[in-house]
Amino acid sequence: MDLNTFLVTVYCQIDDWLKTQPRVRQRGPQPVLADSEVLTMEVVGAYLGIATDQGLYRHFCRDYAEWFPRVRQVTRVTFVRQAANLWQVKARLWQHLLRQVAFDPAVSVVDSLPVPVCRLGRAYRARRLREWSAWGYDDGARQRFFGLRAHVRICWPGVIVGLALRPADVHDRWAAEDLLETAHGWVLGDTNYWSPLLRDDLAEQGTWLLAPPKTSVKRDRHPWPAWLTQTRRRVETVIGQLVERFHAKRVWARDPWHLCSRWLRMLLSHTFAVLLAQQAGLDSPLQFARLLDD
Repeated sequence: MDLNTFLVTVYCQIDDWLKTQPRVRQRGPQPVLADSEVLTMEVVGAYLGIATDQGLYRHFCRDYAEWFPRVRQVTRVTFVRQAANLWQVKARLWQHLLRQVAFDPAVSVVDSLPVPVCRLGRAYRARRLREWSAWGYDDGARQRFFGLRAHVRICWPGVIVGLALRPADVHDRWAAEDLLETAHGWVLGDTNYWSPLLRDDLAEQGTWLLAPPKTSVKRDRHPWPAWLTQTRRRVETVIGQLVERFHAKRVWARDPWHLCSRWLRMLLSHTFAVLLAQQAGLDSPLQFARLLDD
């Protein structure tokens, strides 16, 4: 499909779903820009790699003013505020999409990624999300950072079904308790999730955790067979998409309200892309580059 077909498909699904939901605003006038239009612009803009609210507003004012004729009647501040106020609607819409996407809930993979809120040299005087942030260690960059960690749970073949934002000093093992609260079946994780106590607690709810213990012996660092290792690495593919396409490591939000809204925007866009890739019959639902025609 081309970009215009993608935009229309997303808009129709969102608009049809909103018509079945209770009224968002119980009193007062309706906004100039419809909620379905704002959500569509967020989903499509995030898929195109437009990470900032200002970039979203300018892009659709410049290139899609005929498609959204009322977008120029509102200011950028009004657009951003309306998008942030819809965070609960985004959460419900995400759960609605998960009921349409085909995935195996009995095979989960968990991992986390660092989300710095500022550069390392500015950490001691930074005010952005100060109460939510803490010092942590980025294994990929091999350096400390100040910010959050996004803990992600996916189900095979790569559908994000759970997310938890925690301060960077919260260990993956503790964040996994909330992330896997509703999980069942098999859960794959790296050495950060190895914990006999966590394994026993999850077994009581019918969940079996597979996480290799940490060891200094080189021959014991990869005790899994190759096919199981490749299955676990699917979460790395999803995290790579969040970082590269959706710019998940860049934080422009100055408060938890806008931060949660932005992450829900990314989850919505990623889930929409997986759903449309499955409907298009692609070999893998994560082949986002093949979803749109050049």
